Amino acid sequence: MFDVTQNPFVYGEVVPAGAFVDRVVELDRLVGDLAAAQKVFLISPRRYGKSSLIRHALAAMSRRGALTVEVTVSSFSSYVAFLEGYARALVAAETKWDRARTWLHEAVRSARAEVRYAPDASPLGAVTVSFPNVRSDRDVARLAQEVFALPARLAETRRRKVVVALDEFQAIGGFNGGSVEHALRAAVQHQREVGYVFAGSEPSLMERMLGPKRPFYKAGPVMRLEKIPAAEFAAFIDARFRQSGAKPEAGLGAAIVDLSGNLPYDVQRLAHETWDVVYGARTRGRRRGATLDDLHQALKRLLAEQQMMFEAVWQRLTLAQRAVLRAVVLEQDGGLMSADVRTRHRLGGPSTVQAALAALIREDLITRESGGYAVVDSLLREWVARQTF
Repeated sequence: MFDVTQNPFVYGEVVPAGAFVDRVVELDRLVGDLAAAQKVFLISPRRYGKSSLIRHALAAMSRRGALTVEVTVSSFSSYVAFLEGYARALVAAETKWDRARTWLHEAVRSARAEVRYAPDASPLGAVTVSFPNVRSDRDVARLAQEVFALPARLAETRRRKVVVALDEFQAIGGFNGGSVEHALRAAVQHQREVGYVFAGSEPSLMERMLGPKRPFYKAGPVMRLEKIPAAEFAAFIDARFRQSGAKPEAGLGAAIVDLSGNLPYDVQRLAHETWDVVYGARTRGRRRGATLDDLHQALKRLLAEQQMMFEAVWQRLTLAQRAVLRAVVLEQDGGLMSADVRTRHRLGGPSTVQAALAALIREDLITRESGGYAVVDSLLREWVARQTF
């Protein structure tokens, strides 16, 4: 049994093993490919649990003795900053500070590396790496070649496999044109002791990066993360409530999954808030069942908390974009281009609808799904559905 004072549902962070639902096949496949030093491309829409899957795969590889490195590409504002962060993460994988500093200076000869260490800080936060004399495009290109070669050098020096996870990999498109892709592909294709997972949460950008005219074409296996089967997710939610001492009303897990659009992040969020209602102040910690009424109270509370943000989102949209967003919410079976749907929702002509859809995708409000489009945030979807415009 869980401690009833601790909520068993986790969202907004990497999900721990106990709260990690399904993904058994995907995890086994990813670990197997990384163990074989494959270069894996993981494509997933936002909120599908991509980062949690990667973290569990890295933990599995670490238990097998591999050195693991994780870098979120989108957290850097420039190519040089990314190279510095990448080098820093690799240096942090070396357990002995003096050896790590010497190793980096020997490996990177084109630029003077400034490496600092704060022994009282956390292990990763303890290390800073900078290349202050890198200024021209030629300097950056030379530095990139040496930094991208570091994982292989680390594997050779430590005589262990190395696994590198580059999350939000599509963000490299903003660094110095396409040269990053060429430089990175040239380096990794020869690294037989290093497994890579290049993960991205903007499927359309990732798919283009893997096209026939791009450097990473056929560079490695491609994994496309799909939604967790709704019935399995609902059973998991019910089981977590039951284990925490709150017997779920029949259909509770299924209702949470349905209201959340079966998006892992949103499912965990709504389940978390429902659990809080069950064990909130008014219950004084008494164990009782979890009901559909608790779910609707949690949903009402979440919508109230997000009201101002959703109104701000709505106000910045054009009239055409508002109409198309509402149609995406209300037309569950898609068909936005049909004359009937366009007339019913006053959407205008096909070109107007296409332009609005493209804008909503750029704003990360909707995403393409098989058979049509879906709102990225299930709370926003529910908020739009409840409005009378």
